Amino acid sequence: MARISGVNLPNKPVEIALTYIYGIGRSTAVTICDRANVPGNVRANDLGDDELARIREVIDREWVVEGDLRRETAMNIKRLMDLGCYRGLRHRRGLPVRGQRTHTNARTRKGRARPIAGKK
Repeated sequence: MARISGVNLPNKPVEIALTYIYGIGRSTAVTICDRANVPGNVRANDLGDDELARIREVIDREWVVEGDLRRETAMNIKRLMDLGCYRGLRHRRGLPVRGQRTHTNARTRKGRARPIAGKK
């Protein structure tokens, strides 16, 4: 089983398997395959050691992925919260950050609806 950036890649075409790495989507996966000179339709388990090494090298050199990207994102959110700016307050309160309405909807961000006692 191929392992890149601490992620076991499934036995799927390389362009699809690379998307299992946090921070790599379809278009980035295609670009990585092009720069590493690896055909995108080859299965991940069929890759040779030299091809895997080339893919690893391209990812390490040009993209921030997995733990580093998660850490960077968390630090950006923490910075906004420490500043006390509007976006930081919305993060702190668990409300939508990008201007969505909250009177109805926003259940994913706000959590389950809690009934208010005595309201009728």
